[in-house]
Amino acid sequence: MSTVYLTNEGLEKLRQELHELKSKGRSEAARAIAEARAQGDLSENAEYDAAKEAQGHLEKKIAELETVMANARVLDTTKIDTSKVTILSKVELKNIKLKKNMTYTLVSENEANVKEGKISVASPIGKAILGKKKGDKVQVQAPTGVIDLEIVNISI
Repeated sequence: MSTVYLTNEGLEKLRQELHELKSKGRSEAARAIAEARAQGDLSENAEYDAAKEAQGHLEKKIAELETVMANARVLDTTKIDTSKVTILSKVELKNIKLKKNMTYTLVSENEANVKEGKISVASPIGKAILGKKKGDKVQVQAPTGVIDLEIVNISI
């Protein structure tokens, strides 16, 4: 797996999620398996099979989070160049056709959350604006067609 760039906030969320899965998640999975096992014959026990499968999914998720954290690099916002769009840049964009402005922060795929105004560097908009400067215009291919955007401002 390649390096995953995160903010301190993003790394802390991953730590909390991992802790939750390892503590509560594992104990709930063990309890579900024990309850299903107590019902008798395991060869025809669908609840037991489902509980074991759920435990497998849980362990896979824990392993994935551990891999992400092992490859995580926390970015220092004080060292980010605001002359061009980079990861962690806060970018004000203008939809040229609609004459509407929107602001997004470019983050890793793990931290992307559109409701919080955080978009992934791997998203169509993220890819289009990465490395661009204030005043640059870009075209983004969206499901509804091409969107013309202008970079109005770059900050942290």
